[in-house]
Amino acid sequence: MDPLFDFTGKVALVTGGSRGLGYQMVRAFAERGADVIVASRKLENCEAVCAEIRALGRRALAVSAHAGRWADCDRLVEEAYAAFGHVDILVNNAGMSPRAPSHEVTEALFDAVLNLNFKGPFRLSTQVAKRMFDAAEAGGPAGCIINVTSSGAMMPLPQVVPYGSSKAALNAMSRSLAWEYAPHVRVNTLSPGAFRTDIVEAWPDKGRGPIAIPRGHAAEPEDIVTAALFLASPASINVTGSVVRCDGGQH
Repeated sequence: MDPLFDFTGKVALVTGGSRGLGYQMVRAFAERGADVIVASRKLENCEAVCAEIRALGRRALAVSAHAGRWADCDRLVEEAYAAFGHVDILVNNAGMSPRAPSHEVTEALFDAVLNLNFKGPFRLSTQVAKRMFDAAEAGGPAGCIINVTSSGAMMPLPQVVPYGSSKAALNAMSRSLAWEYAPHVRVNTLSPGAFRTDIVEAWPDKGRGPIAIPRGHAAEPEDIVTAALFLASPASINVTGSVVRCDGGQH
């Protein structure tokens, strides 16, 4: 295994880790030696993924948690550290992007989007970053945080304004935290464009048609995961406070 991408002895915590891109990242980290914490609202889905990871010979912990609620975020952190003693990689991947005309967005929907896409990642990032920083000050390894945002944070998208705005806030948050917990914690955002997971079943063309970007079509999840592996690895030791686009040249 390339030593730059050997995660043996590392622990990765991935929210929204039971399906879609989160699941693919969990698999990718585990296949390269990491133990994993799989967090999502449905425990049975997390347990199913953990069974796959244990079959690879890695340790895995399933945690049912709503990543938009601070009490759940705090419990997730406590359970992760109780089980493994440390977290080396945090991936804030859970998110939602409901479509609605902006004048029809209710306060409840607005709050739900902001809570899951920004409020929860803020809480998880700060609580884990502080522990990472303190561990490194005591002579332990440095840590890294990856916040999964979206190309929608940097381009105008109608009818998903709370989504794009919350992801833009996540970009700004990442830059601030990269300064606040430096030099021991690297914080970056991974900004995918369109990619094919089970979500594309709701698209009119099921994600198979051409789209107007230089690459010409939506990515496969593994095309995005490689960027996450880079950001979590020593290969990106000089990358922090950055928005890493992996969108096929979408904008």
